[in-house]
Amino acid sequence: MEEGVVNEILQGPLREMFDSTQLLTDVSGSGNNWAVGHMTYGSAYREQIVDKLRKAAEHCDCLQCFFLIHSMGGGTGSGLGTKVLSLLEEEFPEVCRIVTSIYPSAEDDVVTSPYNSILAMRELTEHADCVLPVENQSLVDIVKKIKHMSHSGKPGTVIRRESAIISGQGGLIGAEKPFDAMNNIVANLLLNITSSARFEGSLNMDLNEIAMNLVPFPGLHYLVPSLTPLYTLADVSVPSRRLDQMFSDAFSKEHQLIRADPKHSLYLACALMVRGNVQVSDLRRNIERLKPSLPFVSWNQEGWKTGLCSVPPVGHSHSLLALANNTCVKTTFMELRERFTKLYRKKAHLHHYLHVEGMEQSHFSEALSSLSSLIEEYQQLDATKGRLMPDAPRLRIAR
Repeated sequence: MEEGVVNEILQGPLREMFDSTQLLTDVSGSGNNWAVGHMTYGSAYREQIVDKLRKAAEHCDCLQCFFLIHSMGGGTGSGLGTKVLSLLEEEFPEVCRIVTSIYPSAEDDVVTSPYNSILAMRELTEHADCVLPVENQSLVDIVKKIKHMSHSGKPGTVIRRESAIISGQGGLIGAEKPFDAMNNIVANLLLNITSSARFEGSLNMDLNEIAMNLVPFPGLHYLVPSLTPLYTLADVSVPSRRLDQMFSDAFSKEHQLIRADPKHSLYLACALMVRGNVQVSDLRRNIERLKPSLPFVSWNQEGWKTGLCSVPPVGHSHSLLALANNTCVKTTFMELRERFTKLYRKKAHLHHYLHVEGMEQSHFSEALSSLSSLIEEYQQLDATKGRLMPDAPRLRIAR
């Protein structure tokens, strides 16, 4: 909501991408308070938000999906962000809603971020079709790893100092901003998801097919994103990974945008979105190769969705985004619940929320209960892992 932040974007290199008549600002943000974003700003700007959403939708030839990109730790991203999500469901109930949520790290400087995150999660569980959780800490770790490679000087793994992943300037030399590299990773995640809508490909994947194929139960729609290669644009001279290696990388925890181990949890479904000169046969071969090492739920052994876009990202021969519906997300949620409980037990900072009109203490207990139910559902699925039947006899149909 802050005018200063929006004005900075309008003066930056991406200014041409935004329609200034579609922007909404206020004199300040929500002060790291979910209730101010959700209740106060949500009510005050409801009509304007709906009006701008309708205008944007009217310009579409084929409205496939809404993307909501927000952070969970602050007040505006979590509060107003989830308010917009519920407005989307009210106004466009048939249109898929895919949310990219940035989860705060444990060292977060916002004291109330566990409150904001858990209040927002209740809304995400109820109103989103798919959520792609991205952890700040994972982004920090990935950027550190890439910077280490850029300074290690090993032959063949040189990343130019002013490269896009590090400066965010696309190879243009300029002052580096601390979050540019982290934002670039999330931007590449979104570019990969939308590639089929923007370019030709032998196996196109509609955005609404993601939820249709990867979400077997309502509410269990949190998909773990992993991306490879992680270094982005053309000025990165890292040797390109062999195709098969790229598929292996996509299932390693180093390439995930949340910190969790999928191999020790259960896969409910998985989507592979490939860009570049890759054949359907390459896809099938790699799925068959990886399947034995990936613990899939017994009733969905063939739960793979694939998309092939023939145009690779700039500077690469191919890239891969994997979206896994995996029970390992519960680890992130459990850590968040623990941090929430530490604050909530002492009723710390609660008065800031309860002063806001429309906010009651029951919102906290209901949000906590919603998250606990979600974790429990994942745990129940995890408990079935020992009863996997990978070689169960297939139903024979009498001729």
